[in-house]
Amino acid sequence: MSQERLTKCPLCKSGLFLNHAELCDFSISKENFMLCKCTSCNLIFTNPRPDKISIGKYYESEDYISHHNKSTNIVNIIYKWVRNITLKKKVSWLNNYSHKKGSLLDIGCGTGEFLSLAKKNGWKISGIEPNKTARKIATKKKLSIQKNLEDIKKDQKFDIISLFHVLEHVHDLRKTGKKIISHLNDNGRVFIAVPNINSYDASSYGSFWAAWDVPRHLYHFSQETINAFAKEVGMEIVAQEPMVFDSYYVSLLSEKYLKPEINFLSKLINAYIKGYKSNAWSRKNNNDFSSILYILKKK
Repeated sequence: MSQERLTKCPLCKSGLFLNHAELCDFSISKENFMLCKCTSCNLIFTNPRPDKISIGKYYESEDYISHHNKSTNIVNIIYKWVRNITLKKKVSWLNNYSHKKGSLLDIGCGTGEFLSLAKKNGWKISGIEPNKTARKIATKKKLSIQKNLEDIKKDQKFDIISLFHVLEHVHDLRKTGKKIISHLNDNGRVFIAVPNINSYDASSYGSFWAAWDVPRHLYHFSQETINAFAKEVGMEIVAQEPMVFDSYYVSLLSEKYLKPEINFLSKLINAYIKGYKSNAWSRKNNNDFSSILYILKKK
C-alpha cells in the first residue's frame, strides 16, 4: 500500500499537529490508522493515509452499499429503508434553500438515488462519482454522471452543489473547496453533510464509533472545523440541519464493532436507545447531532 504522510494540516497548512488517537478499520481491512490533531485549527485528520491510487482497495466490499446498492445483510436492508425517507428530506432541503428549481451538481452521487428523485422533482441534475461500479449503475438510470470534478466544464455553474458524506473522503480538501466555489452561481448554495466528532454517540462509542471510518474518512469534523473550512475557501454557513437518522445507523454499526458477540436484536435495541439519546442530547447541547448538514454560500 502506498501511503502519504502529511507534514502540514490539510486545512490551515500549519505544521504544528500532534498524534491524537490510533483507530482500527473495523469495516474492511482491520488495519490500524493514526489520527492527528492540528494545534492551530483543531482539525483531526488521518495521517499517514493511503494515497489517491491505493485508497480504492479500502472501498472494495459488498457491504459498502453506496457503491453497490445491494441488500447483502440486515443492516443494508435497514439502511435502504431509511434512505427512502431521507432522500425525500434531501429534496425538500433543495427546494427550501434555493430560489428556484434550477441546476444541481451532486458530488459523490453513488448509484444516483438522490439525483433520480431530484430529477423527478424538476431539477436539472448532474453528478460526479469516482467509483466505476457505482457510476455504471447511476448511468443506467439515464443520469449525467462524470468521474471527477475536473470533468465538469470550467464555465458551467450550478444553483446547488451537494456533498452528502463526501467532503471527509476527498484528498485535496482546500483545492476541492475552491473548485466547488468556481462552479457555484453567485446566489447558489453548497450543501455539505459530515459526521460530527462532538456528538453524543461519538463520545459514547469512543474508538468504536463507526463514523471514524478510517482510512476512508480522511478528516473528522466538528462544527468549529467546518466553519474554519468555510472561511478558508471563501464561503460562510447560512443554515444547519440535523440528520437525525444518522445517529441510529451509526450506532447500529458501532454496536456491531463494539459487541460482535451479541445477537442482532440486542444490537438493534441498543442502537435505537443510543441514537435516541444522541438526538435528545444534541438538542440541549449546541445542536451537536451525529451528522449535520451545513448550507453555505459565497462570501
